[in-house]
Amino acid sequence: MFWTKQKKDEAEIEGMAGKVAAEAEGLYRSGKMHCAEAVLAAIRNNFAPQVPAEVVRMASGFGGGSGSGCVCGAVAGGTIALALVLQEDKKQIAALTKELHKWFKDQYRATCCKVVTQKGKEGCPLLTGNVAGKVAEMLTVTLK
Repeated sequence: MFWTKQKKDEAEIEGMAGKVAAEAEGLYRSGKMHCAEAVLAAIRNNFAPQVPAEVVRMASGFGGGSGSGCVCGAVAGGTIALALVLQEDKKQIAALTKELHKWFKDQYRATCCKVVTQKGKEGCPLLTGNVAGKVAEMLTVTLK
């Protein structure tokens, strides 16, 4: 019985992560949003739909490494999304942000946009989806 519940929980987490990842990637590919906006919008849509859509504009300055090419905009958007959903739990937000950065660095070697996009931004749509999916996974587990 426990094994079945565990598999069901894992499937639920993977399903939500996949749904959010696909949505964020689609938003990025549409050309209407950059990485940070797409991650934040997909998380908002699925975890905090009561929050006005205009909040996504808060991430508009974070694309392309905040204009300086430093912290990846998708990671910045994910960090904003964690705070949007978890609100006042600053310790949890800080812990999950640290986990997100570590995961991203393990996946992409660096959190710096300039480093990750050194050979071009062709990988950004998928990367954006992956970050949104990871944030959705983290939130689904945390909110259980």
